[in-house]
Amino acid sequence: MIPIIKPKVKPKVKPYQKPYGNPFTPYLFLLPNFCIFFMFIVIPAIFGFFYAFTEWDGISKITLVGLDNFKSIFQNRVFWEALERTLVYVIITVPLLFVVSLMLAILLIQKIRFKGIFRAIFYWPTMISFVIVGVTWKWMLGDNFGIINYILTIGGYKPIRWLTDPVYSNLSVIAATIWSRAGFYMVMFISGLQSIPLTYYEACDIDGASTIQKFRYITIPLLKPTSFLVLILSMIDTFKAYALVFSLTEGGPAKATTYLVQTIYEYGFERYQLGYASALSVILFAVLSSLTVIQFKLNKGGEVL
Repeated sequence: MIPIIKPKVKPKVKPYQKPYGNPFTPYLFLLPNFCIFFMFIVIPAIFGFFYAFTEWDGISKITLVGLDNFKSIFQNRVFWEALERTLVYVIITVPLLFVVSLMLAILLIQKIRFKGIFRAIFYWPTMISFVIVGVTWKWMLGDNFGIINYILTIGGYKPIRWLTDPVYSNLSVIAATIWSRAGFYMVMFISGLQSIPLTYYEACDIDGASTIQKFRYITIPLLKPTSFLVLILSMIDTFKAYALVFSLTEGGPAKATTYLVQTIYEYGFERYQLGYASALSVILFAVLSSLTVIQFKLNKGGEVL
């Protein structure tokens, strides 16, 4: 018998169907957030850049002065001292925040009892206002009324000038910052650690790798995107430090903890030099943008090699 070969039937191609509804509907849901962002972020930023090239006290007529504000800033010793103090604060605080939050995350992904409670305890300080954090630590570290100095006095030790000594006041600000922000970055690291496949660690166990080797060759490389994000956010966070610092030390003693943002506030709202303060803000923006770009180049955007 001759086999009967059935002709191949071409599948019917369905014509293109337009999606149901209006394609602009998703953008309507984004419109309220966009309006808020535009009104409270974009428009003030545009005005801030404009005021940076003016002389204005907030009441009288605005006078265009070109680059005079920037020339005056770069010749101002107060600016350079504030920038130096800010850089020292950032250089010390950011690595400590990174290490503390990473260690907390590593501990709290282990199989331990009440893990969720411990996570909540360490995350809780991030939900407190910076002003409340500063006031709380001020009551703890006060020279005459602080709880810590009271305990030291009971033990026969001399009280420490936590908030009136330049070195101790900076250390107090750094400690308060780490206490209030470590939990936030801990959550990021927990998410990054839990996204690493367990098969990599199982393969290392078969090869006889130690805990340090697994941490060095598995955890650190695969955690690079999260680490990059934490470094960027913590750097921006510490550069903008103001509320916590002011409520804790008020910038003292002798301007020892007066960082760049507080200097901008003083020029803008105490000396009423809003054009000068806007120029300082533009410089801060340029510094943060430059450091962010440098980190992008050095870390290749957090790409895992």
